[in-house]
Amino acid sequence: MKHLKPRHLAHLVLMPLALLFVAPLVWMVLTAFMPDADINSYPPKLWPEHPTLAGFERILTEDDYPRWLANTVVVAVAAVLGHVVLCSLAGYGFARLRFRGRGVAFAALMATIMVPTQVLMIPTFLLFKNLGLIDTLGAAIVPWLASAFGVFLMRQFFLSLPRELEEAATIDGCGRVGVFVRVVLPLARPALATLVVFTLLGSWNDLIWPLIAISSEEHYTLQLGLATFAGARHTEWSALMAGNVVAVLPLVAAFVLAQRHFVATMSFSGLKG
Repeated sequence: MKHLKPRHLAHLVLMPLALLFVAPLVWMVLTAFMPDADINSYPPKLWPEHPTLAGFERILTEDDYPRWLANTVVVAVAAVLGHVVLCSLAGYGFARLRFRGRGVAFAALMATIMVPTQVLMIPTFLLFKNLGLIDTLGAAIVPWLASAFGVFLMRQFFLSLPRELEEAATIDGCGRVGVFVRVVLPLARPALATLVVFTLLGSWNDLIWPLIAISSEEHYTLQLGLATFAGARHTEWSALMAGNVVAVLPLVAAFVLAQRHFVATMSFSGLKG
């Protein structure tokens, strides 16, 4: 039993930290079911004495929330599809194809990870302005179509796959594309699921770039709309928290569905700490 003591000690340390991270989420959910009178009362109430769905009814029927949600779904779906396709192709190319300058190109790509996103915002804005993408949903989609981290993740996973499987498929008559689609991608489902969740989280929660690139309310994404909703005159906290609850639900569902793939992906791709 002695070897279990360090693990128990680690659990004792991590459990309060876990509660600390969960507390804002619990507070958000409870506030979403509180009437405004209870939220604004002093001392503040921790539990809704008279639960109500007024906040949910308000955001789903009276405000622009449904349009913000629809815009965010469009951005997230396009971003996930583009990111998965492009990063998978690039990762497979770096993992399996032999071409001159492959190492240098991959090193240069990895170097871009060290460049802060904020440094690239002004050049990206000027580029999108010249392309006519500013104040469109395309401006929120294009930056998420590929990333150096996504290419790295897929490359590392493809390197962990045995070449013998691809060679056997080639002997059976599959070309390079057939091997990639029929053999490699099915085996890469854990990595693909992880990449989908990462991309979904990033594109769904993005606020800074849409705040810069989008100005028309008809193109607002969910996070941008909620930010302006919170600052417009009197803030209705129950409606705002209800909006955040609805916004979080797809992310929680995606994480729960893909959770079992994370360990396999990190183990195979060499991302373990």
